[in-house]
Amino acid sequence: MKIWIGILIAIFAAAGSVFAAEVMIEVNLVTADGVGQQIGHIRAADTQYGLLLKPNLRSLPPGAHGFHLHENPSCEPAKKDDKMTAAQAAGAHFDPDKSGKHEGPYANGHVGDIPAIYVEADGTATLPVLAPRLKTATLKGHSIMIHAGGDNYSDQPPQGGGGARIACGVIK
Repeated sequence: MKIWIGILIAIFAAAGSVFAAEVMIEVNLVTADGVGQQIGHIRAADTQYGLLLKPNLRSLPPGAHGFHLHENPSCEPAKKDDKMTAAQAAGAHFDPDKSGKHEGPYANGHVGDIPAIYVEADGTATLPVLAPRLKTATLKGHSIMIHAGGDNYSDQPPQGGGGARIACGVIK
């Protein structure tokens, strides 16, 4: 009997540690006027290969979109070039090593570079992506961003061509 109790305690302890390593991020549409409607969430969980991001999103334009971890925990608009810009308060891509380079999720540029998110024709995104250089512990105090355009993971055009910020989630 004591063995079974020990086994159950070990199972519950392991299950608790698995759930503790998961982060839920609520995502909202963003515009230069502010944070808009919630469009779903992203579950982030640690794996042996990096951070697995599982989106459950709707109301997005179809196609591939730049997807990044940004340095500040805000989705509010702010001024850029004397013009209010959607989610500008989120700051730049998370780059703790000060690389200054946008080289994608598998190189040594911004740590906040995440593989592009893919949106189906019906506006939903459910395809998971893996960010090999991130962990759930890294996320807290930042924001996750979805851009209008795709991402070529280079600095030309600026930030890989992702363009405008269209959806954002603050990670608490």
